[in-house]
Formats: sequence, C-alpha cells, structure tokens
Amino acid sequence: MEHNPPAAWFAEAARAAETQGAGNLIRVILVVMILGSVLTAWFLLRGYKSKDE
Repeated sequence: MEHNPPAAWFAEAARAAETQGAGNLIRVILVVMILGSVLTAWFLLRGYKSKDE
C-alpha cells in the first residue's frame, strides 16, 4: 500500500468532484450535522430528567 500525502488525496477528490458534483458531499455533511445535533440534544437533555425515586 503506497502512502499518499494529504495534498494529493485532496487534489484527487477535487478532480472526482468535478465529474460527480457536490451532491454526495452535501448529503454526508447534512447527515453528520443532523446526527450530531440529535446526539448533542440527547446528551444535554438527559441530565434534566426528574428523578422521583
């Protein structure tokens, strides 16, 4: 397995994006943002549960 520097990987991704468009990247970013928001809300709000025991 050969080692590719980050700049080469980024250049290759940019060339691929020219042919594919940005649709897949935007979908991935949106899914990650939504999942991150849900997990953050769950983590913050779980501390506000009322403990009646």
